[in-house]
Amino acid sequence: MKIQENISLKPYNTFQIDKKARFFTKVNSKDELIAAIEFSKVKNIPLFILGGGSNILITKDVFALVVKIDITGIEVTKEDDEHIWVRVGAGEVWHEFVLKAIQNQWAGVENLSLIPGTVGASPMQNIGAYGVEIKEVFDHLEAINRDTLESELFDKEKCNFGYRESIFKNKEKDHYVISHVTFKLSKKTNFNISYGAINETLSKMGITKDQLTIKAVSDAVISIRESKLPNPKEIGNAGSFFKNPTISIEQYEALKKQYPDIPGYTQETGIKVPAAWLIEKSGWKGKTFGPIGVHKHQPLVLVNYGDGDGETIKALSEKIQKDIQKKFNILLNPEVNFI
Repeated sequence: MKIQENISLKPYNTFQIDKKARFFTKVNSKDELIAAIEFSKVKNIPLFILGGGSNILITKDVFALVVKIDITGIEVTKEDDEHIWVRVGAGEVWHEFVLKAIQNQWAGVENLSLIPGTVGASPMQNIGAYGVEIKEVFDHLEAINRDTLESELFDKEKCNFGYRESIFKNKEKDHYVISHVTFKLSKKTNFNISYGAINETLSKMGITKDQLTIKAVSDAVISIRESKLPNPKEIGNAGSFFKNPTISIEQYEALKKQYPDIPGYTQETGIKVPAAWLIEKSGWKGKTFGPIGVHKHQPLVLVNYGDGDGETIKALSEKIQKDIQKKFNILLNPEVNFI
C-alpha cells in the first residue's frame, strides 16, 4: 500500500472538482484496506472512502486519508436451477459488472445499466432506475468494521434499505467499509419494461416482445440515459442531483388543480413526483452561471462545464431547493453527498 500526500482529487470525482486530499491511497484487498484504516488511526486523521466518485460534490480540500477502493473480482459462489449467486469486489465498475451479467445471461440488473459508480456504492445508495432497485437482487455484503477491523456480513434485512438509503448512510455511517457484495441473479428472465420510455425505445429499436432479451432491455436503457444525461468524461456531473420527493395524496391533488400536467406515481407512502418536472417547471432547465449550471436536456443534473467550484454548485442547488419549496411547498433532498 502506497500513501501519497496532497493529491488532487480531480481525476477521482465525476464533477471534476480540483481539490486536494491530505493523504491518498488505493487498496486492492481486504488486508490493504485494514492497513489503511490502521494508518488513519495512527495519524489520528479521518478516513474518507472513495468509490467511483460519482455521487459526491467536493466543496473543499479533504483533510483525511482518502482511500480509493480498487478491490476487484467477479466470481460465482453458488447456483441452483433458478438463481446464481455472484460475489463482486467493491471496486468493480458497476456498469462493467452489469455487462458481465448480461454476457452470462444473469438477469436482474439490466435496468440498472450505465449507472455511474462502483459496486461497493450500490448497496450504500440502494441505487435504482427504471423500476428496479438494488435491494431486489441483493443477497449480502461483506464490510470491514472500522473499530474492530473485523469483516462482518450484512444481509438484506440488516442493510435496512430505503429509497436511495441504507443503514450505511445513517445509523452506521462511517462505521464500516464495504469490500464485497453478493448478488442473487436469475437464470430466468422477468422483464421490467413498463417504467419510463423503455417500451417506446424498444419499439424504435425494432424489438418485438418475441425478440425481447436482457441485452435488448439494457441497450434501451443505455440509449435513454445517453440521450438525457451528459457523459461525465465530457461534462462534469454526478447524475441525478436530487431525489424524487414523495408527497401526500392531498397535497398532490391540490397541486393537480393548479398544475394539471404534474406527473405522479403512487407509492405506499404517498405520491412520488419527479424532481426533474418541478425544476423544469420552475424555469431552471438549461440555465448557466459562469462555468456551472443546470443541464439543458435533464434538469435533474447540475453540471460543471469547466473550472467550476464545489461551493458554487452547492449554492446553486440550495437556490433551486428554496425556489421549489416556495412554488410547490416541496423540499427537494439531494442525492449527492457534500464533502
